[in-house]
Amino acid sequence: MSQPLRIGNASGFYGDRFSAVREMLEGGRLDVVTGDYLAELTMLILGRSKLKDPGGGYATTFLRQMEDALGLAADRGTKIVTNAGGLNPRGLAARLRELAERLGIDVEIAHVEGDDLLPRAEELGFADTRYGRPLTANAYLGAWGIAECLKAGADVVVTGRVTDASLVVGPAAAHHGWARDDWDALAGATAAGHVLECGAQATGGNYAFFQEIYNVKPLGFPLAEIHADGSSVITKHEGTGGAVTTETVMAQLLYEIGGPAYLGPDVTTRFDTIELNQDGPDRVRLSGTKGSPPPATTKVCLNHLGGNRNEMTFVLTGLDIEAKAELAKAQLEAAFGDDRPAQVEWTLIGTARPDPATQGEATALLRCAVLDPDPDKVGRPFSSAVVELALAGYPGFTMTSPPGKGSPYGVYKPAFVPNEEIEHIAVLPDGTQIPVRPASMVAPPAATSEVDEKQPPPAQGGDPNDIVERAGGREEGPQRTVDNLPSIPALRTSLGRVAGARSGDKGGDANIGVWARTDAQWRWLETFLTVERLHELLPVTSAHSVTRHVLPNLRAVNFVVEGLLQEGVSASTRFDPQGKALGEWLRARLVDVPEAILTTEAIL
Repeated sequence: MSQPLRIGNASGFYGDRFSAVREMLEGGRLDVVTGDYLAELTMLILGRSKLKDPGGGYATTFLRQMEDALGLAADRGTKIVTNAGGLNPRGLAARLRELAERLGIDVEIAHVEGDDLLPRAEELGFADTRYGRPLTANAYLGAWGIAECLKAGADVVVTGRVTDASLVVGPAAAHHGWARDDWDALAGATAAGHVLECGAQATGGNYAFFQEIYNVKPLGFPLAEIHADGSSVITKHEGTGGAVTTETVMAQLLYEIGGPAYLGPDVTTRFDTIELNQDGPDRVRLSGTKGSPPPATTKVCLNHLGGNRNEMTFVLTGLDIEAKAELAKAQLEAAFGDDRPAQVEWTLIGTARPDPATQGEATALLRCAVLDPDPDKVGRPFSSAVVELALAGYPGFTMTSPPGKGSPYGVYKPAFVPNEEIEHIAVLPDGTQIPVRPASMVAPPAATSEVDEKQPPPAQGGDPNDIVERAGGREEGPQRTVDNLPSIPALRTSLGRVAGARSGDKGGDANIGVWARTDAQWRWLETFLTVERLHELLPVTSAHSVTRHVLPNLRAVNFVVEGLLQEGVSASTRFDPQGKALGEWLRARLVDVPEAILTTEAIL
């Protein structure tokens, strides 16, 4: 049996800690270092960049990181696998070869292509009736192109838009010699890849119970020891900051997911089968993960140029906050006249405390966001109209920024195409091109609804006891037996006393994963935190369709709130456009919690 593969991640997004690549290489032995630089918003940013420079379109930060660390990786025999190629993996691979030659480093560089479907946008029906032809159109490729490059001897593999977890699955498949239908092993590696993909979020970053984490040192980035059966141990380099616990790992597993059937191009991973166990200090074992064939279609990320946007924020202080806000709104609306932007949204943030001891306690913010196809309507004429109210507005008038010009925004849309339409190509170090067969040529696709990833039915071999709850009704398999909680005294306290949460964005949708810390708390949380309860606690969700997924193995429920983030992060006018703070808002709400479960870990 092959030895476990040690894979470390050194980037969770384009802009993550620059020094992380060197830190991971110097911190201890690693077989592979991965770097995840892409998100839906990043693809838009790279698309706009490529308009100005057709030779660009990749993450330039990665090239600078390799100038610092490529020699170190070569000396240590550590492979590099990254999606930093963005919209131009071939171009980044060429720049890396130039860099290696200039530095005198002997490395083999390969890349993966085929994700860019923009040249076929009209043929595949990607044009939007409102926004026209997309700026970017990239399919989410899987792991097997990466595996082919590594098996051919590549030291560095550059990809475009592959799924985040594929950066881990590809090296694991190549190392362990997995077949295309080793579903459980592939699912286990996918779970590990999902934990690693967001960097320090797995080691205590953005963690609900952050005060329990030793964060004096910079958080270490996570690594996974992946075994031949797909099970893994998540850990970090010794001496680095943060912690790896079942809860820090669970929080990341719940991040930006939908239902228990996690659809990917390589495998359908059943998140409701993952078992987490503490395996020692800063070591968490993932095991038991089940997989089945992936769906028959591949997801495509479409970004359209939507128009232009701008925003200004009024500072409101002292008495009569609401009246001051109404005056500012009325005055600015009047100033717009016939040039009112197509979309104007107001958000009042915070409130002034009675008898405020500091000016901060006396302050609230009023934010005005505007969007329009015409850049002039949201540029300096808009922000200048706000400034012109300075001596004619409410008492204490001030703003958080000077007038500024607007900026373009993008609109995200998902699309789905048959797997056979994707030309997934591994370009080996010697230039040889290896086509990667679609999964449907290996095994029949899973019985999932690939066009609606928010609500997939159980994959093949799935648990028939999945529970899915939607607003306005409940759809479920056979009901599991749940004993009634005894009638015990309750305490009015914040939900966060007994539950952690992590939330994020999935295009225009938001997800909120909530987990209980003990078995007793889980038995209460599962019956308490329904869709209707979520509407009560977070009223902003009431106007949206919400799906609730139950994950008993993680003591967690996951809510998907459709359309809350409007047309994606770049177009969202919400104060929290990526939904990152929804979970913390939910944890801050007061609820009636049985007193017994606040202090005991006994099962009720």
